[in-house]
Amino acid sequence: MSGQEQSGEKTFAPTDKRKRDAAQKGDVLRSKELATAAVMLVGAGAFLAGGPWLHEALAETLRIGLVWDRAALDDFAPGKAMLAALMALLPPVLVLGVLVIGVSLVSQLGFGSGVWVSGNLAPKASRINPLSGLKRMFGLTGLIEMGKGLLKVGLLGTIAWFWAQDRIAMLIGLGGGNLSSQLGQAWQALISLLFALGGGLVLIALVDVPVQYVRRMGRLKMSLQDMRDENKEAEGSPERKGAIRERQRMLARGALAPAMKEAQFVITNPTHFSVALAYDPAKAAAPVVLAKGRGDKALAIRDLAAELQLPTLEYPQLARAVYFTTRERQMIREELYVAVAALLAFVFSLKRGETPQRPAVNVPVELCFDADGKLAVAGG
Repeated sequence: MSGQEQSGEKTFAPTDKRKRDAAQKGDVLRSKELATAAVMLVGAGAFLAGGPWLHEALAETLRIGLVWDRAALDDFAPGKAMLAALMALLPPVLVLGVLVIGVSLVSQLGFGSGVWVSGNLAPKASRINPLSGLKRMFGLTGLIEMGKGLLKVGLLGTIAWFWAQDRIAMLIGLGGGNLSSQLGQAWQALISLLFALGGGLVLIALVDVPVQYVRRMGRLKMSLQDMRDENKEAEGSPERKGAIRERQRMLARGALAPAMKEAQFVITNPTHFSVALAYDPAKAAAPVVLAKGRGDKALAIRDLAAELQLPTLEYPQLARAVYFTTRERQMIREELYVAVAALLAFVFSLKRGETPQRPAVNVPVELCFDADGKLAVAGG
């Protein structure tokens, strides 16, 4: 075994099962930058589409807060004024908030295999542990995140600086004219800034998504032992497979018991195929197949034959010939009469207490099959 295998070094790409298991535990491909970009662009689009509604709400809020008359002075009620301003502004803000939250969830769930892991919301000691926090801050991951943050601030700051170059005069002049006009200009400036910053965030997300993919694939890499364990789990341990086979045999035994009580002898192959037969001249002109099976069912027939003390005769070619040419509760083929008759005579001699010699039988060439039911070369 090589040193790589002995050390358990994780060098194998993760399997689909490992990725599914990791996703169920909350380890999915996730990019905060993508979510931020989606929220920014959708929010800017919502501002653009719902601008008149929110603009009117803001204007109404300012009118309520800044316009006073004699009645307001005589009946001073600041709480009532604040409530009226809040009710004017609340509907568009709620719509925007729900939209932004929905986009954030959809972008993360859709990008992360659609998996919602409620356990991630549970408090974890590692999140509030100062030592864990310092390790995250000054470890490799912390340095990478700090570098990303500096690059993001630099890019967005540059975009904002170029955006402001053509709008400095307008921004300085805000507040010196009609309220409605000033709100409209500020609103258009805000929307253009949001779209500009959203474009920058998209560029950042285009870089971050591949980085997150590579990092996740690195976390999920598997060692040779991991691969073996997964294969063993998929195929089932020998103990588990043995238990399944035993259960299948028990089920088969229950279904076979009535037929086996009527059988007189069993022909086997020796374990892959088993055929139970009986001959009653009063019921049929030739021996009848009462039960037949392969695999676990064949073993169940052998077990029941041993319990019922039925002769079990190993004639592989004859067992396959009867199995592939005769259905249960059906007489055997005419071409097999001679071979089966020899076995019947042998069985009857045993029941009389005699010790006859095991008979040799011949199977016609046209009825010689291999284990897959294909015609094979004849042989006893």
